Amino acid sequence: MMGKLLLLATFVGCLFLLSFKGDKKKKVLFFGDSITQMGVQKGGYIDVMKQDLIAKGLADNYEILGAGIGGNKIYDLYLRMDKDVLEQKPDVVFIWVGVNDVWHKASMGTGTDYDKFGKFYDAVVKKLQVNGIKVILVTPAAIGERNDYSNEQDGDLNLYSSWIRKYAADNTLGLVDLRKAFHDYSVANNPKNEDRGVLTTDRVHLNEKGNAFVAAEMWKAIQ
Repeated sequence: MMGKLLLLATFVGCLFLLSFKGDKKKKVLFFGDSITQMGVQKGGYIDVMKQDLIAKGLADNYEILGAGIGGNKIYDLYLRMDKDVLEQKPDVVFIWVGVNDVWHKASMGTGTDYDKFGKFYDAVVKKLQVNGIKVILVTPAAIGERNDYSNEQDGDLNLYSSWIRKYAADNTLGLVDLRKAFHDYSVANNPKNEDRGVLTTDRVHLNEKGNAFVAAEMWKAIQ
């Protein structure tokens, strides 16, 4: 009898260990526009995160993916989320969008109106949550790095970022406030008030320092 109980206990213990091993690796997906599309390239913020995992011996704990397409706005994310996100079965999704919703309003006459932005954003979040995915929101960082709010799109970026912050708070969601983080960094490190070259190459897309900075901010939310 004791032998059978010991065998049963060993079997249950093995099942527990196998289950633990299978759940160990967390799949994290970054969902966004060209900044995320470039993030998977060598030196991009997602690549930086992967290299950090390897250096810290944590590569078996996380799988980091990017699903970014240049020019995307919030409604583009909604339209492609089934194939590009849900089929990947991620545990965590970061939504980083908003630059093109604002920028394209001025440059191309398209973009996304404020009220429609919120409705599509909410639809994206709800669909992810229905599928059991943890959602972390990210505010759009910059369209210009001047720290006195004299960049042309600062007003709209601040407005849309404020909406994301409130939505995150109202719905108890994680938040990476890159809008605030980039502004604070520029105040401390941009004494000439340049519109690019601090964390970006062209006012929007990340340079080497920008990729490292964003990678560090994202890790704070994951950990």
